[in-house]
Amino acid sequence: MESLITLFSEPGVWAALTALIVMEVVLGIDNLVFISILSNKLPPEQRQKARRVGIGLALAMRLVLLSMIAWLVGLTAPVFDLGIQGAPGMHGEPTFETQFSWRDLILIAGGLFLVWKATKEIHHNVDPHPSDDVFDTGKAALTFGSAIVQILLLDAIFSVDSILTAVGMTDHLPVMVIAVVFTVIVMLVAADPLAEFIGRNPTVVMLALGFLLMIGGVLIADGFGVHVPKGYIYSAMAFSATVEALNIWARRRSSARSES
Repeated sequence: MESLITLFSEPGVWAALTALIVMEVVLGIDNLVFISILSNKLPPEQRQKARRVGIGLALAMRLVLLSMIAWLVGLTAPVFDLGIQGAPGMHGEPTFETQFSWRDLILIAGGLFLVWKATKEIHHNVDPHPSDDVFDTGKAALTFGSAIVQILLLDAIFSVDSILTAVGMTDHLPVMVIAVVFTVIVMLVAADPLAEFIGRNPTVVMLALGFLLMIGGVLIADGFGVHVPKGYIYSAMAFSATVEALNIWARRRSSARSES
């Protein structure tokens, strides 16, 4: 206990904790959007339970990974090399890596799964079958177990990325644990309002799927050593979300004027 008091008496630790919480919350947005979209395809009485289970699994997985930091950091060590020389970039370095670690393989697999899932959902939104309308809130498009399995798969990918980010920002395990727990609490609070908002505004589903498609592509690129600055990604997402919010506001005002 005294060691914790000593640790948190340092201003630098509080600065690291604040920065880590912000980063973890931002990284958790992708996970939360995926959980919201999947849970909305379940019967109404199962949706909240699916969100709670999905977010609870995310917390459990992150805490388990934090207890295995030494092993997790080892995932960044190369496990094989393709031996292919990539084309030189602007500064003479290869444009992509040929050495792959377990982390790279996890990111590539997760990115491919996310691209596949987002593409499949976009197809169903653009050309839904009469008996499988994803906007039919009274009918399940998948089972509870299937939703939990898919959430668990994405939880694993986002958890690895989240914990490796935490390891890169601080060396103090208590700081990482506090940031992870705080982030999951924020996700729990935001899960139901976000899912209900997506459910009330079907056009937002397509925007969210576009976000997931982009995140999947970024994960694949990251696995191949092409690192896209996260600021660019989230700035684009924020801009798109702002435009969609203005569209929703405009539609509501137009509808109110027509009714009056």
